[in-house]
Amino acid sequence: MKRLWLTCLAVAAFAVAGCTARPGRADGGRAAYFDLTDDGAVVTVSPYDGTADTLRPDAPVTSLVCMSTSYIGFLEEIGAEDVITGVSGRNFVTNGDVRERAAEVGYEAAPDYEKILSLHPDLVVTYTVSSVLPAYIVKLRSLGIRVLILYEHLEPSPLGKAEYVRLFGALTGRTAQADSAFASVKSRYEALALPADAPDRKKVLINIPYGDQWYIPGAENYLSRLIRDAGGEVLGATPGTGQSTTISVEKAYALSQQADVWLHPGLCRTRDELRSVHPLFGDFPVLGKSVYNNIRRYRSGGGNDFWESGAAHPERILEDLITILHPERSGGEGLRYYLEVE
Repeated sequence: MKRLWLTCLAVAAFAVAGCTARPGRADGGRAAYFDLTDDGAVVTVSPYDGTADTLRPDAPVTSLVCMSTSYIGFLEEIGAEDVITGVSGRNFVTNGDVRERAAEVGYEAAPDYEKILSLHPDLVVTYTVSSVLPAYIVKLRSLGIRVLILYEHLEPSPLGKAEYVRLFGALTGRTAQADSAFASVKSRYEALALPADAPDRKKVLINIPYGDQWYIPGAENYLSRLIRDAGGEVLGATPGTGQSTTISVEKAYALSQQADVWLHPGLCRTRDELRSVHPLFGDFPVLGKSVYNNIRRYRSGGGNDFWESGAAHPERILEDLITILHPERSGGEGLRYYLEVE
């Protein structure tokens, strides 16, 4: 299960390649890949080929199948998690009520069609990692099940990702709650974010290798933007793109000599665990400085609330990162998603 979770993260990081965000919307919205129309329709736009998908709910959704755990965070934020009747990867869910109550519907490669049909869902919400429509989506639609494809996992802006609470508000008839929730998140995030010209930016080494590939997110990637807004700079990030690149361990060693902080070192909770991953890690200069991991709310079953409730609350992640990178600016509330690797 842990291996599958890491695989999902690596795929998500790599899938940003080739995707281009649309310009900001006239209404001031930040999400790049969905719109809400005046007549209540939800419009999603593929970052792969620009294809638009429009859904006009004829009534609030009361039975929903989620193929990604991040959707749960948005629904929880507006008190609508009770509409979730099925999930993909139930053991990865950190919301205890949903994990115990919702049915397991299988993964994209092998969904349980009979189980999904038995739930009589109003809608299945899912995602894709290319412009090619997966076979299971085609199959579900042929069975008469409505499917809405979301691209939340590719949103480059933390607030753009958070704005998906408004999409789920529109689907469930909780528009006012969703608008209020997003406005609160947006206000807090913007109040916390450091200006682009803020001095004393901390240099950040991020990740560890997955297999033989060490992924570094581009400078316009979701995580890179969070780190930048917290007063940091991801070492090795390619400017002007969200596309992830790969580096060697030797290149990472060179970057580690500049780093003030090391973030997201796999599932490691101690520096001894980190040293055991690769013999060269013990020589990384940053290991003698600050090392933090975003797994404080990680479940033994494999789920991580950083990707669940954190999707709806980038301001909370930002607070953590500011505490790590610039503790003198911290409000002193302590860390929510991160822990120090000791």
